[in-house]
Amino acid sequence: MFSLTPAIDRLRDAVSASHARACAFLILLSLAAFLPGFSTLQPLDRDEPRFAQASKQMLESGDFVDIRFQDEARHKKPVGIYWLQSVAVKAGELAGVPQARTQIWLYRIPSLIGAIATVLLTYWALLAFLARRYALLGASLMAAAVLLGVEARIAKTDAVLTACAVASMGALARAWLDWTRSLAFVPDRRNWLIFWGATALGLLVKGPIVPMVWGLAILVLSASQRSFRWLKPLRFGPGLLLCLIVVLPWFAAIMLKTGGSFFADSVGQDMLGKVAEGQEKHWGPPGLYLLFFFATYWPAAAFAAMAVPFAWARRKEPQVLFLLAWIVPSWLVFEAVPTKLPHYVLPLYPAITALLLLAVINGGIDRFRRGAVATACLVVLVPLALMGVIVYGNWTLDHLLPRLALPGFALVLLVTVLVVAAFRRQDFEGALWRCVLASLILTASVYPFAIESLRSLKLSPRLAQAAQAICADPAVVTLGYREPSLVFLTGTNLAMAASGAQAAAFLGQPGCRVAFVESRHAEEFAAARAALSEQPRLVTTIHGFNLNGGRRLKIDVFARGTN
Repeated sequence: MFSLTPAIDRLRDAVSASHARACAFLILLSLAAFLPGFSTLQPLDRDEPRFAQASKQMLESGDFVDIRFQDEARHKKPVGIYWLQSVAVKAGELAGVPQARTQIWLYRIPSLIGAIATVLLTYWALLAFLARRYALLGASLMAAAVLLGVEARIAKTDAVLTACAVASMGALARAWLDWTRSLAFVPDRRNWLIFWGATALGLLVKGPIVPMVWGLAILVLSASQRSFRWLKPLRFGPGLLLCLIVVLPWFAAIMLKTGGSFFADSVGQDMLGKVAEGQEKHWGPPGLYLLFFFATYWPAAAFAAMAVPFAWARRKEPQVLFLLAWIVPSWLVFEAVPTKLPHYVLPLYPAITALLLLAVINGGIDRFRRGAVATACLVVLVPLALMGVIVYGNWTLDHLLPRLALPGFALVLLVTVLVVAAFRRQDFEGALWRCVLASLILTASVYPFAIESLRSLKLSPRLAQAAQAICADPAVVTLGYREPSLVFLTGTNLAMAASGAQAAAFLGQPGCRVAFVESRHAEEFAAARAALSEQPRLVTTIHGFNLNGGRRLKIDVFARGTN
C-alpha cells in the first residue's frame, strides 16, 4: 500500500540537515504557496486598491510625503508600505513591464516579500524554542496557513507588519530565555538591532502595533519576574534612538505638510475610532477571532486547539510563559476592540505554532482525549465547506462549474483524510506535514482555477477593458458604481458623478469620453442625455456581482467623441 511517510521523512531529514538547506526549502515552499493567483487575482476592494492607488499617485505627483486617494487625504496609516510599493512599481517600469502602474501584482511584491520573510523569521524565532526539524515544520505550517497566503496576495500592510512582529518577538524571546537559562545557545550580540530595526520598520508600516505586541508581552513577563532587568541586553536607550532616527524625519515632514491633520486622522479617527466602534461595517463581538481561527489558521488550527490543555498545565515554564505572553494579552486587546478583521491576529500565529509543536514534542497532544478525533476532522471539513461555497458561487453567479479545480479539490480531501489517519495512529508530526501538502494543493486549485473562473466578480477589470477598447486615453465618469478598484484601473482622474445630469454634462465635453451608468440611475441619465446635441452611444452592458454591496449589478457603458 502506498504511504507518504517514507517520502516525508526523507524530505524532512534532507532539508533540515543545515540552516542553509532549511531556508532554501522554506523559500521554495513559500513561492509554491503564495504565487498561484498572485498576478491574475483582480484588485480586491476596498483596501487593496486604496493602498495601490495612493502609491500610484505618489509616482504620478512625485510627492512621497503626503498620502492621497484622488483628492482625498489618506492619513490612516504611516508611509512605509506606500514607499515599498512605489519602489516595486518603479522597478517594474525600469524592467519594461507594460502599463506597470496599473499592474496590481507589482504593488503586491512587498506583501509577497513580507510573507516569505514571515516564514523565514518564524523559523528563526522558533529555533529559540525547538530543534531545527521542528522549527522547519513550524515555519512550513506558517507558509501553509490560509491567512498568510491571503495577505501575501494583497497589496497592503499586514504581511510586512507580521514579519516585523515576528522578528521583534524572536529577538525578545532570546533575551527572555537567556535570562531564564532556557536557551540552548548564546544570543548574538546584535540581537538588539534586530529587535529595534523590526520595531522601527513596523512603526513606519502600521504605527504602534508591533510595540503593542512586544510591550504587552514585556509587562506580563516582567510581572512574573518582578523585574525589568532581563531587558538590559536589548539596549533600550540606543534602540529608541534608532527608532527616532528612522521614523522621525517622515513624521516631522507630514506634520509640517498637513498642519498636524495626519495625527488627528491616523490616531484620532482611525486608531481610536476602531477602539470606540466598528469601522466600515467591520464590527464584531468578542470571541469572533476564535471562530475565524479555525479557517484562517487552517490546516493546523484543529491541532493547535488540542494544545491548549498542555499550554495551561505548563504555563509557568519559561518557554510556554513567553509564548502565552506573546499571544494572550494582544489577543484580548483585539477581541475587545469593536472593529474586527481576520488579519489583526496574524502576528500571533507563529507563537501558536510554537506552542503546538512544544505540545507535540512533550506528549501534550492526546489522541484519546474525548473529541480529539472529531476535532482533527476539522482538517477535512473546513476545505470541504470552502469548496462548497466556491462551487455554489460559480454556479449561482456564472452558471458554470470550476471544472479545472475539481480534481485538485478531490486530491485535497484525500490528503486531509490521510492527515486524520496519521493523527489516529499518533503520528502527529507526519499529520502536520500532510497538512502542509494539503494546503499547497488547495492553493493551486483555488486561486488559478476556481477564483479565476468567477467572471462576475471582475466588474472593475471588465469596465476598464471596455473603456480602453473605445480609445487610447478616454476621460471616464462613473455614476453609481464607485469602487476603489475602478479608480486604480481607469485612472486617478476618474470622475464620480452624483447625478445623471452630471454624468451627461461630462459626456458633453470635448474629446473621447466614457460613462459607466449603474442600472438604478439609468432613467435619470437617459433624461439628462436627451439634451445633448450629440447622443452618446451604448457600447456594451456589463453584468456582475459586487461583493462589498452584496448585490448583482448591471452597468451600461456609454461613449461619445473620439481622441
